[in-house]
Amino acid sequence: MGNWRWGVVGLGVAALVALPTIVGELPVGGSAESAATLLDRVRASASVPYSGYAQSSGGLVLPVTSQFTSLADLFGDETRIRVWWQSSTAWRVDTVNLTGESDVHQFGTATWTWNYEANTATYTNAQQPVTVRLPVAGDLLPTNLGRRLLSEANRNEVSRLAARRIAGRAAPGLRLRPPAGSSTISRVDLWVDGDTGLPLRVEVYGTGDDSAVLTTTFLDFSTAPPAASTVAFLPPAGARLRSADAPDLAALINRIGRPVLPERLAGVARNDLLPTVGAISLYGRGVAEFAAVPLPGRTTWSLRRQLEKTPGVVADGERLSLTIGALSVLLSPVSGDDSWLLTGTVGTDVLRRAVADLPVESGLDR
Repeated sequence: MGNWRWGVVGLGVAALVALPTIVGELPVGGSAESAATLLDRVRASASVPYSGYAQSSGGLVLPVTSQFTSLADLFGDETRIRVWWQSSTAWRVDTVNLTGESDVHQFGTATWTWNYEANTATYTNAQQPVTVRLPVAGDLLPTNLGRRLLSEANRNEVSRLAARRIAGRAAPGLRLRPPAGSSTISRVDLWVDGDTGLPLRVEVYGTGDDSAVLTTTFLDFSTAPPAASTVAFLPPAGARLRSADAPDLAALINRIGRPVLPERLAGVARNDLLPTVGAISLYGRGVAEFAAVPLPGRTTWSLRRQLEKTPGVVADGERLSLTIGALSVLLSPVSGDDSWLLTGTVGTDVLRRAVADLPVESGLDR
């Protein structure tokens, strides 16, 4: 039964992948909208319902511990995503990648995660919106990723690209190019649904890269509001039921620590658009941001062992740094059992200066 099911999925994916090649040959009309107007329409698209089938592929081989393997799958492999989006608080995202299938159903602050292979349904209710967590498959949807990357862009940083046909729809193009030297991302190219402003395809390029380090695109797309019955979730009979207080390790760390962090690290201001309510803070803006994360001892030592074996890692005493595509990573020396992890889309030189401005003690509660 299992092999038959995966065979059907494979055939369906092959058919969908072939479709854009055929449809893409159809002519695409031009768009007279300015880049600034298109930017505004993308930012205003969060409330638009839609559904679709998307595919993302990344070129990052991340050094991770067992607690972050899903992150490596997202950014290092091809991920196929099916989405039904009613609103930012009511949606369903089904994901198929090399590790299997996982479905996430969101209702307000409550989430059901269904793991098909493990026959496990996990219920999480954060009681309030989670401000810090690890990336999940839904973040790689063109709609969510495109809107996030453009959320803090200035109008003088965007320009128009020629329209393309994406998922059978005319899509005017937009390019974001951050100020030179500010980010390890050299540009973001995206194509937007002409009717709704929803991003349909996003390509992220690192500095010095001719090919995208991350691409995500819709292969099938509809703006018809999805039915409530499709978004709803009822655990299957016989499923193992679990509950969790936080969606992942990053959210848990953010709860248990209250370090006093500086307003600036390496001269870069803290991003107060995301309130610092716990242990993790973001610095910078837009596509030139980095996070400062205090790591507890067990995670610190596990990640350190992984980094030490990763090609390209630079060791400066006990400080380890690495650049992977457009992502920079730095792990500070251990103080007590803990350390600081700095990671983001700025150069490792910025992270080296930033770690010197951090408190020696992590501030994690014990």
